[in-house]
Amino acid sequence: MASFSKPRSSRYEIRSISLPSRSHPTTLRIEEELNKLKISEASSTTTKAEKICSGLLGLNEVYKCLDEVLKLPLTQKALSLDQHERWIDESLDASVRLLDVCSTARDFTSQIKERVIDLESAIRRKKGDSRIQICTAEYFSFRKEMNKGVKKLIKDVKQIDSKISSLPLLDQQLEDDHHVTAVIRVQKEVSWISMSVYNSLLLFFSPRISKPKSKNWSKLLDKGRVACEEQKGNGNELQRVDVALSNIWQCGGSSDQVGENMKMAQNGLEELEASIESIENGLECLFKGLIKARASLLNIVSL
Repeated sequence: MASFSKPRSSRYEIRSISLPSRSHPTTLRIEEELNKLKISEASSTTTKAEKICSGLLGLNEVYKCLDEVLKLPLTQKALSLDQHERWIDESLDASVRLLDVCSTARDFTSQIKERVIDLESAIRRKKGDSRIQICTAEYFSFRKEMNKGVKKLIKDVKQIDSKISSLPLLDQQLEDDHHVTAVIRVQKEVSWISMSVYNSLLLFFSPRISKPKSKNWSKLLDKGRVACEEQKGNGNELQRVDVALSNIWQCGGSSDQVGENMKMAQNGLEELEASIESIENGLECLFKGLIKARASLLNIVSL
């Protein structure tokens, strides 16, 4: 499975936005939330769950502010004018695409959590290697299929980026409407930071997986890399579970060593389950925020 890199487009680079001081207080507040989220996104290149959850929570706050901006009578009156019809239509289309990505990511979290719980149960009951091996096979098979879905989703995110880039700018004669200018600028910034957070989430879900090369899983991961990962603590929660599961099959040794490997796998799975639940909660809140912002855009259309 090929690895995926974060887009290098300048639109993903962290740059603070500064709106006119005469902007509405709600618009200025969303500027603050956007800049905080951008700094957080730039502070680390890790794809660990803690950063993903932080990004989702920050993005949810941004969408709360955006919804408040779109509900302002001043905003609704200005954007209901005919000259903004194309911009509203394109924004509505982008919002549907962002909702689709969020919905698919929610499906990923739900499905992988099911596999993790099955593995935890099999290891906890210790009813022989066969059940653990079956669950492990199912887990890695799902991970492989999920990575294919992630690859497609990354392409979708790039298409959304192009779509947002094509959003029409204001006519020259309308640029004196500082509020409309600020709202349109903020809307684009929100969409772009959304894609940055989504991209980090998708990278979390798609770490490199080594395909099993023997039925007893002894070559699931290269021994040297496993030892290195264990020693340095590298990789996100998914990768650490990969290492722990592979150790069960390739280390062998005394019953004490086997028990230690089982415990390590159990601990890793518990950590992963907790991380997935946090991501799941973050996506749920974000999904609701996206729906509210879209509803506010639709209300403007109906005026």
